Amino acid sequence: MRILLIGVGGVGEALAALARPRPWLEQLALADYDLARARQVFKKLGSPKHFKVEQIDASDRRAVVRLIKKYRADLLMNAVDPVFNEALFDAAFDAGAHYMDMAMTLSKPHPTKPYEKTGVKLGDYQFARAKDWEKKGLLALVGMGVEPGMADVFARYAADHLFDEIDEIGVRDGANLIVRGYAFAPTFSIWTTIEECLNPPVIWERARGWYTTPPFSEPEVFDFPGGIGPVECVNVEHEEVLLAPRYVKCNRVTFKYGLGDEFIGVLKTLQRLGLDNKEKIRVKGVAVAPRDVVAACLPNPATLGAKMTGQTCAGTYVTGMKNGKRRAVYLYQIADNKKCMRTIGSQAVVAQTAFNPVIAMELLATGVWQGKGVLGPEAFDPVPFMQRMRAFGFPYKIQERAA
Repeated sequence: MRILLIGVGGVGEALAALARPRPWLEQLALADYDLARARQVFKKLGSPKHFKVEQIDASDRRAVVRLIKKYRADLLMNAVDPVFNEALFDAAFDAGAHYMDMAMTLSKPHPTKPYEKTGVKLGDYQFARAKDWEKKGLLALVGMGVEPGMADVFARYAADHLFDEIDEIGVRDGANLIVRGYAFAPTFSIWTTIEECLNPPVIWERARGWYTTPPFSEPEVFDFPGGIGPVECVNVEHEEVLLAPRYVKCNRVTFKYGLGDEFIGVLKTLQRLGLDNKEKIRVKGVAVAPRDVVAACLPNPATLGAKMTGQTCAGTYVTGMKNGKRRAVYLYQIADNKKCMRTIGSQAVVAQTAFNPVIAMELLATGVWQGKGVLGPEAFDPVPFMQRMRAFGFPYKIQERAA
């Protein structure tokens, strides 16, 4: 498989490191707006002969098409902030390449009732074009990170193998990670974190469809395994809620994230000050987006690994019926920062995100997964994916809970 990777930040670097030794990888082009960063990753990985380095503006659809054609890429792998998703998704289609991302196209809140009704939902732009992709014989595999991605694979597995009837699919994410030396240091892209945490969270119910609530709503304490323990989780806008109901029969889908009071307080302050704004304003004659300024002021998550300790847990909590009895199961994966740094040189959060698209690439490259159109992870057989997780260094576990 010949891959064009656009975005060589923390996740992009981890993805490249995991893909590098795979026999199915014929060529990987590392493309980033920051050419020096792409070159740095290339050298860090040992300057592999089947790797190339390019500079690219991800918002320039025509330039991306030219780069896909230059390298005869079979797949465009999108590893940049989702503000660029539409341009990259369309460029792959124009160039006749398959496409994969880890976060779908952005939402727009309802203009008058943002905390009750959905406006433009995550992924609407992509799913509206599904028939065009299908007619062209191309696959856009959307939401193929850890959450969304692995969590969606778990939801499909639960439906196929663990339950006769599903009441709720609830994705739950928590961690005990500590970053030494910083008062505030997000372990993932702050641009994306602001987007998903301050937008109205979406919930799906069979009787009601998709609807929204205020940010940080419905707090609950979820007891995470692996020594992490109880963490308060709140509703956050996330793709699983938009994906799972399309493929898995259930009554409710939610996503809750363990953010912590301090983190939530910082996000609320950014919102009150208008620093969450992604639209450009003029400052002393220069046009800048406040959110980009916030991102530039904070440490790059890719550089935090050596200062981090602890674990992060991502998983899918499923409740329902099996053989006439109530059942509750948590399917999860725990990434330990020390282990991730030792094995692939990346911190736990980005490493846990990156291994999932690489497994998906392997399944597509070997023909185990096949499809066309715009599809989420739930559209595919989950077993081959889960069988490969341990070999990639990220084993999963299934924990029975009190129903």
